[in-house]
Amino acid sequence: MRSTMLSPSVPAHGFTLIELMIAVAIIAILSSVAYPSYQAYVVRNNRSVAAAYLVEVASRQHQYRLDARTFGTAGDLGISTPAEVGKHYTISFAATPTATTFTAQAVPKGSQATGDAKCGTLKLDQTGTKTISGTDSAADCWGAR
Repeated sequence: MRSTMLSPSVPAHGFTLIELMIAVAIIAILSSVAYPSYQAYVVRNNRSVAAAYLVEVASRQHQYRLDARTFGTAGDLGISTPAEVGKHYTISFAATPTATTFTAQAVPKGSQATGDAKCGTLKLDQTGTKTISGTDSAADCWGAR
């Protein structure tokens, strides 16, 4: 008569509950480290895209001033905020541009505002001065590392 029990020499197939729980715990630990890092990367990337767009706006301002002898509004410059910037930032001028001054700004909104409070609003003026409204350094927020 054949025995229905596995003999000690035949290896069992599959995972035990303990092995499965260890694997789940390892995945949970890795996820708890990886996800916040990913979120920080997304926030930095969104900020970099907005900063690059502010530099483009400043460049267009200087080109416009060469022709018109004054800095222009967004309508004068013929620019509109790209969709990838507009999802996370509101681009505007801090005040109406004059013949000698302008300050372009990127104000974070939604999850970008909560995730990037240390940098806050990015500002760029006619002299190329880059400032922020947050508590971090402007060099770190503008990517001059």
